[in-house]
Amino acid sequence: MAPILAALVLYLLPWAALAATVNVRWNVGYVYMNRDGNGVRRCIGVNGTLPIPPIHIVKGDTLVLQVNNMLDVPTSMHAHGLFQNGTTFLDGPSMVSQCGIPPAQSFTYIYKEVAQSGLYWLHSHTNHQNTAGLRTPLVVHDLGSPPYQYDGDRLLWFEDWYPREFDARANQTIHSFPPPITYPSALVNGYDGGKRMPALLLAPAKTYRIRLVNMSTTESFRFSIPGHPLHVIETDGYYTLPYTVDGVDMGPGQRYSVLVNVPRPPPPGRADPNTSVYKVELYANFIPKNALLNPLVHYGPIYQNVAQPPSSLLARYSHYSFDTKGKEKKNKKILLWSNDILIQGLANQRALPVDRQIVLNIGGAQFSDQTTRDVINNITYANSSVPTLNSVLTLPDSLVRNTTLYGGQTHSVVLDHLEVIELLVKNSNLLAHPMHLHGHRFQVVEYGPIAPNERPPFVPPTTDDPALQAEYQNILDTITPVVTNLGRPTERDTVSVPPMQYVKIRFRADNPGVWLFHCHMDIHFAMGMAMTFIEAPELLRKSTKIPKEMLDMCNALGIKSSGNAVGAMDTNLAGLPVAPSLVSTP
Repeated sequence: MAPILAALVLYLLPWAALAATVNVRWNVGYVYMNRDGNGVRRCIGVNGTLPIPPIHIVKGDTLVLQVNNMLDVPTSMHAHGLFQNGTTFLDGPSMVSQCGIPPAQSFTYIYKEVAQSGLYWLHSHTNHQNTAGLRTPLVVHDLGSPPYQYDGDRLLWFEDWYPREFDARANQTIHSFPPPITYPSALVNGYDGGKRMPALLLAPAKTYRIRLVNMSTTESFRFSIPGHPLHVIETDGYYTLPYTVDGVDMGPGQRYSVLVNVPRPPPPGRADPNTSVYKVELYANFIPKNALLNPLVHYGPIYQNVAQPPSSLLARYSHYSFDTKGKEKKNKKILLWSNDILIQGLANQRALPVDRQIVLNIGGAQFSDQTTRDVINNITYANSSVPTLNSVLTLPDSLVRNTTLYGGQTHSVVLDHLEVIELLVKNSNLLAHPMHLHGHRFQVVEYGPIAPNERPPFVPPTTDDPALQAEYQNILDTITPVVTNLGRPTERDTVSVPPMQYVKIRFRADNPGVWLFHCHMDIHFAMGMAMTFIEAPELLRKSTKIPKEMLDMCNALGIKSSGNAVGAMDTNLAGLPVAPSLVSTP
């Protein structure tokens, strides 16, 4: 029982004040498991099992992650949210900043003296292996006292889980769009939320920090404690001024920390002081609502009495208040959910003055090869045949800014050192896209509606289907007016761009490297919603050298490790795969 309790019960650990080296060894291999009660499927785990235990370090520590690849395909690891200052080759995306780790070989990621604190996560960045379970939280605790005081630290991580492996789902989506509707299961701390939810131990008259991370592949999660306000203090590793909400809404890749003040127990006989609940909702606005499956709602127990019998922590929590139709009794109070644009950073940092704006139109399109793919500015992403970082570091000086040499489908854009970039991201889709930037955090400075002529041609709806009309109208009703925060914007590395709206984000190009910007819904990333920023290439070439063992990995896989997108040292791109041509946008 002890290992199960360790996985289910959330607890506070004492964190040392001195920098250390934390060594972690991962034997990455296939495991066959029934993670949600819907059947055994092939997964990818670590050291023979899932879930993968979270990793805890302290700011200033060095994390040494040894990855032994026991798969029959390459793999790689990405520390989502870590900047990788000076080590862009450790960022992890295969064919962007490295070749994958070959089967039966090992590679060690050394994240030296991590200078950030907050909540991050580790996941594979090769062929969407994270969708098979290769992902876990990374908590970087503050060195010394954090800016907010609390009595305990808790961690909840969320995953969506599908009955079929990712490749089959992606192939069907690309070649037979729209795909059949699939409702995933919700995993909380690695376990099926419908069977056993992890218990939160929250003693009365105490304040707790609860760290929340959505590691799902496609769907969003909401978290709340009914009847208790949450005070947001962190977005994606960035401390904020306290922002009080009823719950937080997390797209794939996003993280929050909230403070919860636990009240003193009521007098005996008035209520049970030992138990309460927290609520987790897995949902998607791009598939039909379903009373039981979308949103998929689970409740977990909160124990205020630490002497509660341990066996009760393993039981499914089932005695929350329900009406005769099996639905949660509604509270008439309007829930206030987290909203990026209303959250202010703890650091008194105004919005950066813009040097250059880059407009990015994200959406979907039909192509000449009879596929449906996602695009940014009508370009659907595909990897180069040579890792883009290797090309930047090995091409002649005179060619390093010629972005066509990195392959047209890498959608490469060069950024100058220290210029302030504003990305105006316009979403013409009927669903939100969580856009993640590698190597940086950015300020979230504005939300607003896209112009009516930028909406899809079928909006407003012309269909006679009442259900579709209602769905379209619901999306139109959620479109917000322009809202701006230039005084003290929060920062994050993953922003959710709502349907038929735009977001403006700003960052300073102060981290020379090769960085992806992509949708963190894996299905959309696989369909091509990604691009590449090549930041300060001249400075990068002077300051960066790829380790020999990484070049050896390319050689072992038969991949060229120098030259342009096809390995030539000039402008010759003969042999570059021909991209499908765009036929229409929906």
